Amino acid sequence: MTSRVYVALRVKATPERAFAVFTQEIGAWWRPSRLFQTTPRAPGVLAFEPGEGGRFTETLEGGKVFEIGRVMAWEPPDRLVFSWRQATFPVDLHTEVEVRFEAVGEETRVSVEHRGFDQTPADSAARHGFPDHALLARLAEFWQTQLRSVGGAVA
Repeated sequence: MTSRVYVALRVKATPERAFAVFTQEIGAWWRPSRLFQTTPRAPGVLAFEPGEGGRFTETLEGGKVFEIGRVMAWEPPDRLVFSWRQATFPVDLHTEVEVRFEAVGEETRVSVEHRGFDQTPADSAARHGFPDHALLARLAEFWQTQLRSVGGAVA
């Protein structure tokens, strides 16, 4: 199995604006997914704590906070890397998401590379019974939806 999914989309914004919306407004534009939900509860509000080592969290109704991951690289306006863990992952498993913001004329190419799902055991609930190729196709669709939502938020 390949260990990564890569998707990209151009948005009508500067890299500075796209990075700011992605990191500071994620709670507004994020689209929950049944397949890649971080917890088995109703979706909460996502947020980044800025800077390397900052937490990537989901605050659930009632105030409980689930730590999805940690910021591994915070390089505005060019790059963001964070770990990703769903509640259905084995306790020691984290995948990694890298987001890049590259100027292309008057637009910005926002690209997401999510790597490490190959470490998820075949019998893990996080796979939803999908074989490798189907799991990665669903993961790519998930990130395409998120990038389209970022594009709408920056407009």
